[in-house]
Amino acid sequence: MWNFARIAASSLRGSRRLSTAIPGPCIVHKRGADILHDPWFNKDTGFPYTERDRLGLRGLLPPRVISFEHQYDRFMQSYRSLERNTRNEPEGVSSLSKWRILNRLHDRNETLYYRVLIDNIKDFAPIIYTPTVGLVCQNYSGLFRRPRGMYFSAKDKGEMMSMIYNWPAQQVDMIVLTDGSRILGLGDLGVQGIGIPIGKLDMYVAAAGINPQRILPVMLDVGTNNQKLLEDRLYLGLRQPRLEGEEYLEIVDEFMEAVFTRWPKAIVQFEDFQFKWAFETLQRYRTRFCMFNDDIQGTAGVALAGLLGTVRAQGRPLADFVKQKIVVVGAGSAGLGVLKQAVQAVSRMAGNSEAAANSQFYLLDKDGLVTKARKNLDSAAAPFAKDPGDINGLVEGANLLEVVRKVRPHVLLGLSGVGGIFNEEVLKAMRESDSPKPAIFAMSNPTNNGTCLD
Repeated sequence: MWNFARIAASSLRGSRRLSTAIPGPCIVHKRGADILHDPWFNKDTGFPYTERDRLGLRGLLPPRVISFEHQYDRFMQSYRSLERNTRNEPEGVSSLSKWRILNRLHDRNETLYYRVLIDNIKDFAPIIYTPTVGLVCQNYSGLFRRPRGMYFSAKDKGEMMSMIYNWPAQQVDMIVLTDGSRILGLGDLGVQGIGIPIGKLDMYVAAAGINPQRILPVMLDVGTNNQKLLEDRLYLGLRQPRLEGEEYLEIVDEFMEAVFTRWPKAIVQFEDFQFKWAFETLQRYRTRFCMFNDDIQGTAGVALAGLLGTVRAQGRPLADFVKQKIVVVGAGSAGLGVLKQAVQAVSRMAGNSEAAANSQFYLLDKDGLVTKARKNLDSAAAPFAKDPGDINGLVEGANLLEVVRKVRPHVLLGLSGVGGIFNEEVLKAMRESDSPKPAIFAMSNPTNNGTCLD
């Protein structure tokens, strides 16, 4: 899978402006301990004596010069030793221990860190991103050792245009932004959500070849409604309720203007924004700036590829996708994004309206099947709500098991934060699908909120 990802990334780089070239020799203005404390320039014990003399490092390092390859082997030996020693620990404890040793390397020597990730991406992807990143975000204030990325807060209103120039890199290609309001399936984690942009960009560097010197993780701290965090004396974010309405949008507007004033060719990825702001900001900025929402558009693109692949896996021609009956569980940013993308695909393939294409899709949220009889129906979910007269005897709020038994879907998609919703009864009911090979996509995260649980 990772080989295919690298090939796809190579094709993307050929058609985009993203820089992947690592610059050659550069002018270094720092000297002595300042270099050793800068992970961009630090080579640890790899500095040859000529560089130690020129950079004022003689005496600040052990005398032996250790090659990059030797340092790599030493780190991997330490990591494998940790892996063995934590084998019998609870999974969360073991994963956090692995994250810590990787994070210490990241803080000290970024060149070695990314080499380790690139060579071992299958092993380390679950550590630097999901599922471990969820644990990291939940405990981030206690785990914090040194800042990474940038932090813009409600207290910085009116200052962001000057603040953006505090970032040392002259060029930035890729920015991942979160406001911490809906981190994975864990809810509002406030400023601790910065772990998501950091982990996502590390994945882009290691798996897609993006230049690590031209990435920027950003936290937009507008407060938190998580009372536990507000009462935590270690919490690193603003101790205030979240901004709402125009106050919130004014902060995001100012940030976007600042970013694209300094880096007009950058891409901003919105990540893990709560439902109402995910759709609002996407519609607000998509025609003004180079941006996208990963939960709505990124998840949808991957899911649609999987849905199209399912048709072929079932031994049917791709054109039969327009006949697939699909049940989507989860009416948040990801669920509605997938639905919208899939409905558009069916509409184009069948040559009819999106309203007609919508007939084969069924949406469920925490209250069950979404129909037009729903009181206070959310405007984003309204296009996918079923007419009560067209749903085969089902009623508003019908549970998942009832829907699966009545509809007999070809595909079941789980994008809800409710763990274990695809229980044994539901999975057995899928045997009666109108397809001899029904497909189930358990896409909820993190792992302990997975759609299918033992």
